[in-house]
Amino acid sequence: MSEYVHVATSGPSAAFFDLDRTLIAGSSAFTLARAARAARLMPTGELLRDAMTAAAFKLRGDHGTTDVASQARDRILGFINGQRRDDLQSLNERVIPTLLGRIRPEARRLLDLHRHAGRSTFIVSAAPTEIVEPLALSLGMTGAIGTRGRVVDGVYTGELEGPFCYGAGKVEAIEELARWDNLDLAQCYAYSDSSSDLPMLSAVGHPVVVNPDGRLERHARLHGWPIVHFRQQSRMVVRRVLAGIGVAAVTSAAFASGFALAMRRAARLAQSGRGANAN
Repeated sequence: MSEYVHVATSGPSAAFFDLDRTLIAGSSAFTLARAARAARLMPTGELLRDAMTAAAFKLRGDHGTTDVASQARDRILGFINGQRRDDLQSLNERVIPTLLGRIRPEARRLLDLHRHAGRSTFIVSAAPTEIVEPLALSLGMTGAIGTRGRVVDGVYTGELEGPFCYGAGKVEAIEELARWDNLDLAQCYAYSDSSSDLPMLSAVGHPVVVNPDGRLERHARLHGWPIVHFRQQSRMVVRRVLAGIGVAAVTSAAFASGFALAMRRAARLAQSGRGANAN
């Protein structure tokens, strides 16, 4: 992958990494939802909806439509509204180890290459900043830009504090960071799998697409952007998510039917075993 990282640069630069399906395999949303459910911060019904959304996201990707952006924003703000900041931060004990286990090996090597080249490295994600910042620090990155909710007296109000870090909001965020850190965006890198990140990719001098969705791949080929194919883990991750949905939906009729069928099979096996012993 060294052909995608030019060691010598003529100005201060950084590398910006999307999180879902770029740094990690799949979506971080379901991991956060499961941790929130375990901490009794989210009802099971909401967990199931997030599980289905995560499964669809892994299969189809994120095409960056206005509806998707508004739904993602409303879901994040709706989840944290009324929650205590301390409670959300406490989820990191469950969330961060899981996400670290899903970091793509190729992504780790890219981070090392950029660090050795003297560049700052940042996660840029719509996920809550309380999650992405400690994840970035755990990876030895410079920092992270995430969605920041307004907090009053330690409680989230359900309003944004700054831009929603999705689509054009990511550009607004990295431009502000560039002003503070005196970064030359023409010398910076950005990595993403999703066409929703076309604004961020277009804002830097070195855009790189990772396992891109169809629209992003067409755009990259048209404009001569590098395309990187990390290890394909999508099908395996989707199977795990679907298995998780089955476990979470333990009270559903579908699960009950499957459990009953398994019990009948076990009974038949036991009966056949007793018959064999009798012979």
